[in-house]
Amino acid sequence: MHQEHLCVTAVPLFHHLDLEDQRMINQLVNHRIFEKGEQIITPDGDPQLVVVARGNMKVYQLSAAGREQLLRVVGPNGYEGEGLLLGARNENLFVEALQQTEVCLLKQEDFQKILLQYPQLSLKLLEINAQKMMEAEQQTRFLMMEKVEERLMTYLLDLYKTTEFVQVEIPMKMKELASFLGTTPETVSRKFKWLEKEGLIQRKRNKIKFHDKKDLESRLL
Repeated sequence: MHQEHLCVTAVPLFHHLDLEDQRMINQLVNHRIFEKGEQIITPDGDPQLVVVARGNMKVYQLSAAGREQLLRVVGPNGYEGEGLLLGARNENLFVEALQQTEVCLLKQEDFQKILLQYPQLSLKLLEINAQKMMEAEQQTRFLMMEKVEERLMTYLLDLYKTTEFVQVEIPMKMKELASFLGTTPETVSRKFKWLEKEGLIQRKRNKIKFHDKKDLESRLL
């Protein structure tokens, strides 16, 4: 039952429903575990809502040259695929497990029945999709910045704003972060070393500690 709780009650879309309704929805959910590198959503797959109970998955598209373009990383309590369930065609969207990842799957026909039974969920879905559009615009903002160090500093400051802790944890590997920022892992590594040399941060793998956030902000002005 604990795993079921993770899949339904942790998703913002179902937050405001009472426990009985959440249990009803949860009976329609299938649990699966995907290994690292295994694809969860592909253009030729069946439309479904994928909710992460444990682990992380990356959402990406392929360029005309076949190169991955990372869109986002989805962690526990996050989900992907709701647009596909509402009729959008998947031309070029892939979702892949970044590590062993436990997910809950909700099929299109079951999801549509839920929306008919609970019309208020449609409004909530619009709100969540608007948030995703803002995140996509944020990545466009990164890519418009000429200097990679500016993209990296902006990304780190955005992470800080979401947690307000002196130390933050980057929720993706160097390769995924480089793709997100529109550069290479080697360049990101060099920029991290530069930030450390400047005394702005201290880095230990994917954990970043800010020494002088105001100085970091001032360099973006």
